[in-house]
Amino acid sequence: MPASEVRHCQNLVGQDWRSAVGPRVELVSPWTGKPTGSVGLSSAVDVAEVVEAARAALPAWARTPIKERVRPLTRFAELVQKNAAELSAIASLESGKTQSEALAGLQRGLEVVEYAQSLPNLDRGGALEVSRGVTCEYRREPLGIVAGITPFNFPAMVPMWMFPIALTLGNAFILKPSEKVPLTACRLGELLLEAGYEAGLFSIVHGDRSAVEALIDHPEIRAYGFVGSTPAARAVHARATALGKRALCLGGAKNHLIVAPDADDSLTVKAVVDSFTGCAGQRCMAASVLVVVGEASRVVEKVVESAARLELGREMGALIDRAANERVRRGLERAEQEGAKLLLDGRARSAPAGCEGGNWIGPSVIDGVTPRMECAEVELFGPVLSVIHVDTVDDALRLDQSSPYGNATSIFTRSGRVARYVAERATSGMIGVNVGVPVPRDPFSFGGTKDSKFGHGDITGPGGVELWSNLKKITSKWSVSEDANWMS
Repeated sequence: MPASEVRHCQNLVGQDWRSAVGPRVELVSPWTGKPTGSVGLSSAVDVAEVVEAARAALPAWARTPIKERVRPLTRFAELVQKNAAELSAIASLESGKTQSEALAGLQRGLEVVEYAQSLPNLDRGGALEVSRGVTCEYRREPLGIVAGITPFNFPAMVPMWMFPIALTLGNAFILKPSEKVPLTACRLGELLLEAGYEAGLFSIVHGDRSAVEALIDHPEIRAYGFVGSTPAARAVHARATALGKRALCLGGAKNHLIVAPDADDSLTVKAVVDSFTGCAGQRCMAASVLVVVGEASRVVEKVVESAARLELGREMGALIDRAANERVRRGLERAEQEGAKLLLDGRARSAPAGCEGGNWIGPSVIDGVTPRMECAEVELFGPVLSVIHVDTVDDALRLDQSSPYGNATSIFTRSGRVARYVAERATSGMIGVNVGVPVPRDPFSFGGTKDSKFGHGDITGPGGVELWSNLKKITSKWSVSEDANWMS
């Protein structure tokens, strides 16, 4: 269990930490249910303050050569590595993750930092003599003031998917973290100031839906990145684009892991269990539905045996709050009512010693699931795996293709032909072959399809570069060529 230190979070405005004008709400640890601090809920007045600070810092930063913009980012990466244990402990304390999961999220965020550091060499602009005496060139320019709205489940990683690229491209960035996990964001803000970013380039505004709406409605904020539930992602995208703004909003998922009869049992079982129990199932890339084809049903018993051995508190963390715990329990009850069978019931597991007040539930495996059951269609966002049995790979693909979500699909097989067949026909944005959590690694971009993503592009890699910048095209002619043609 991570150590607890009570902290009272404030907004970062320029280089000052200021209290929000709204009420303060208590923070409690998912591990124990005990207070860890408080956070103020911001209003449009608070948003206006951070925008004013960003506006003051932006002109000089936008004119700074990109090679100079990466210097404070390099220092920030060094500070994150130096303080990795502390950051991981904070993220674990407030999100319910194990410390190893919190550290892994931090390391994944640092990969995006490394990608942003490479942008001076990856994105150099371009020029071409397109006709006699005529040259066309392009250069990448910042949008201005931009914002990221991030979820509770990855307090460090998801913000680090956004601000390194946005800042390096010359923008001023405003972070609105989940009000459930503000502590990690505040520590990141302290490290960014220590790294040498000028006041106003990186700001933090805490709050709930009112703060999000104030950010979207502010006329000087040009673009938004969002990660959260599908209903929230759809609403943020609709509100922002109705105002003519740019928004990329990532939502929920119902990921299918397809197991072919020739799958390697040991590889498959480990990947499946890690996928549906990692982060206590609270991630948009978690396995939700295990689709076993024919004789592959043999792996179900092994998945149950492996998941049942997981030690709560050491190998799997807690759910974020009591509401999440109750939602998952209701989902299990509903599955039984609909006729499914719980091969593993996490409701029977006890909390780790000393954490009896926390939000604990063990891994659960539901068998006998049919495609129209709630547990097969609704994202429970917990350590729950629904098992559907089918006769063929094509049957499995039809289930995947009919899902309204499109984050991830994985196929477990020894056959390259089967793997390619599924990869070409699955409708998700991220495909795994013998991989339980098929998150692309930079420079490959992260992003799904269908109701898992609203907006164009992806959140990391080249997609992130496009999200936070514009291309300016310049066409030049300095003299009349004697052999000019219609193009010149």
